[in-house]
Amino acid sequence: MHTRDLHPTDLQLARLAVRDDAAFEALVNRHAAGVHRLAAAMVGPGAADDVVQDVFIAVHRGLKGFRGEAAFSTWLHRITLNACHKALRGKGHPTVPLSDTPGLAAPHDPVHAGEQADLRVRLAQALHSLPADQREAVSLRELSGLDYAEIAEVTGAELGTVKSRINRGRAALRAYLTKMEITP
Repeated sequence: MHTRDLHPTDLQLARLAVRDDAAFEALVNRHAAGVHRLAAAMVGPGAADDVVQDVFIAVHRGLKGFRGEAAFSTWLHRITLNACHKALRGKGHPTVPLSDTPGLAAPHDPVHAGEQADLRVRLAQALHSLPADQREAVSLRELSGLDYAEIAEVTGAELGTVKSRINRGRAALRAYLTKMEITP
């Protein structure tokens, strides 16, 4: 990369990454956390790391064919969803019970850490209780921050279908959490 390209776009990095490991590393650093969040929501935290690895292997292999007709993030999300679906179909990605996920709270506050871990487990259970199409749409919206049109492009669904899936998914999550006595 040139010094004038201090903040290259994803498309610029993708084109450079075909032959430049530093550009590919920049793409990975820029998108790995988001890919991991989406994978964890779709396949569970225990399988997310393997899915992320599969995603970036597929991205690296596919960069030569990426023409930039769609946004890089759209292409990346589609690859992520494909890897998640593959992981859910196969047995190559062991899952870790949700109760084994690490806490977010500081270790010096074990009560708060325990409450946070419990809430995270319940939220993950609620998300996994949704049908796959709703979980996918809600995850892309709430975890990846995509707008409805981007979700439609990534999933290949009509815009109205995306809106419906998200609304039904949110309602189901609200009902599930209310049943578990968690105020959504």
